[in-house]
Amino acid sequence: MRRLISTGSPFEKAAGYSRAVVEGDWCFVSGTTGYDYATMVMPESVEEQARNCLATIGKALEEAGFSMRDVVRARYHVTDAAFADPVFVVVGEIFRDIRPAATMTVCQLVRPEMKIEIEVTVFRGGSMT
Repeated sequence: MRRLISTGSPFEKAAGYSRAVVEGDWCFVSGTTGYDYATMVMPESVEEQARNCLATIGKALEEAGFSMRDVVRARYHVTDAAFADPVFVVVGEIFRDIRPAATMTVCQLVRPEMKIEIEVTVFRGGSMT
């Protein structure tokens, strides 16, 4: 049975998407930017934006009955190649032992203040022991 997870971001309603969709043992988390969705404040640094992305993703996964340890695929989209190393430090704090398959691309995002967007795919039962 499909379950839709929302974080209350105004973008979710405006663009007609869910933060995450649970389908069986799978959870698909939409691209998540670095806003603090409670205040709609975007930090200046890519590191803080990455931390906010991961915090939002973590909350959505918790609500969906998953955890970061269940992540099997991560996609990082940054607006400048120079952001790669600082982002690796931040995502490494979370994914160092989980080691999902991952891709980083350099691209434009839809708002100039956005420096990073992260999306993940999660599988229940895929956690490392």
